[in-house]
Amino acid sequence: MSTDIKQSIIAIPTALRQFAGGQATYDVSAQTVGQALSQLTAEYPDLGKHLFNDEGNLRSFVNIYFEEEDIRYLDGLDTPLKEGSELTIVPSIAGGATTADPVTAKAQLSTDEIMRYSRHLIMPEVALAGQEKLKAAKVLLIGAGGLGSPLGLYLAAAGVGTIGIVDSDVVDVTNLQRQVMYGTEDIGVEKLEAAAERLADLNPHIKINKHKVRLTSENALEILEPYDVIVDGTDNFPTRYLVNDACVMLGKPNVYGSIFRFEGQVSVFDAQQGPCYRCLYPEPPPPGLVPSCAEGGVLGILPGAVGTLQATETIKLILGIGEPLIGRLLRFDALTMNFREFKLRKDARCPVCGDNPSVTELIDYMEFCGFGADHKEADEMLTSEWEISASELAALRAAGKNPVLIDVREPHERDIAFIPESKLIPVGDVPARMSELNSADDIILYCRTGVRSARALEQLRGAGFSKLKNLVGGIHAWADDVDPSIPKY
Repeated sequence: MSTDIKQSIIAIPTALRQFAGGQATYDVSAQTVGQALSQLTAEYPDLGKHLFNDEGNLRSFVNIYFEEEDIRYLDGLDTPLKEGSELTIVPSIAGGATTADPVTAKAQLSTDEIMRYSRHLIMPEVALAGQEKLKAAKVLLIGAGGLGSPLGLYLAAAGVGTIGIVDSDVVDVTNLQRQVMYGTEDIGVEKLEAAAERLADLNPHIKINKHKVRLTSENALEILEPYDVIVDGTDNFPTRYLVNDACVMLGKPNVYGSIFRFEGQVSVFDAQQGPCYRCLYPEPPPPGLVPSCAEGGVLGILPGAVGTLQATETIKLILGIGEPLIGRLLRFDALTMNFREFKLRKDARCPVCGDNPSVTELIDYMEFCGFGADHKEADEMLTSEWEISASELAALRAAGKNPVLIDVREPHERDIAFIPESKLIPVGDVPARMSELNSADDIILYCRTGVRSARALEQLRGAGFSKLKNLVGGIHAWADDVDPSIPKY
């Protein structure tokens, strides 16, 4: 190995920039990947906690790429750097040989359909035979939200004959910024009903199967089995691992997409021809480490771009054309309008699709992802002794009792609305700013809906604070129950 020092760059993903001073890149002078990461984490220790475990090993839900190669398949942290090379950190957010055609059946087109799909029929790569495959195909969408909206619209318009949708949510006004399947009149309506009506209007020649359930280990295999292609439009890790494992066990291709703020990821996981999701991320991140779109936000256009890419991959799989993203991860950065591709490899030790799989039936994915046996989110895992309602807080203040109120949201959120007489300490800054708090004081923490403040409370409890409460429902509950003039977002 060369002992020359190399000037290199580390690309930091959006989800971890809060722990690196907001930087998108970091310049290093090092010989190896390990030395480069040591320089980065020496300057930003909080970032180091997200990259390395207590034994100093890279965490399994974070991958490091040297150019386009995963360092796990090079020399790991000892991989030597080149002058001007780039390291990319790719956390879970959440070689493309042509796949075998999963749809062998064909369905005859009507005269009306021939006119509707005419722009497909004159393409030699599609033609009449390809459009008949599309009509015969059955595709299942897991989720009818940000990714599911463009997926549903484009697959329906393309003439995919049967589209199944798994969703149990209702349309909320905050969905309309990105979930283009719905309109203002759909607020409060079940997404399945609104989506089915919209898709039927877009293309009356297709069939919509509505699965108004939460996907679980008990029903996943039965729901997924009749479909040719599964498309993952989920927004949480338990469902993502559940979908992956079910697809491996059923031999189904899994068209994966994930989004966060300005960044997206797309791939096709087909364990019969390449890696599965667990080969990329063997384990999920701890609960709360990777914020959801509800906490971290997402550019409204981003799911349109990522969902359209997923729809494209789905169509290619059905037609058996082109080079699907099997063995490749496509990463999209909307801020720089940059697409980068990373090679993925099948892990022979993968517990689901490896040489000797240890996971041969669906498991408890909430527990696997660290939410505990009671299957509750972080804000629900607190017992009542650590919680306070908005009305209870208002009563305390009205009685002249003024506990210290800490707002753990981000500064730009405080610009939208805040509870008077509160102090801002963003959740990511809590460990470094504990000295500003007095453990003898009664402290109440709040955020948007109570998730981040629950996480901050646990950090303070671990540091010895005991007079703590989490505002249940966050500033949204305060707006609902105390001060309706405060806007909700």
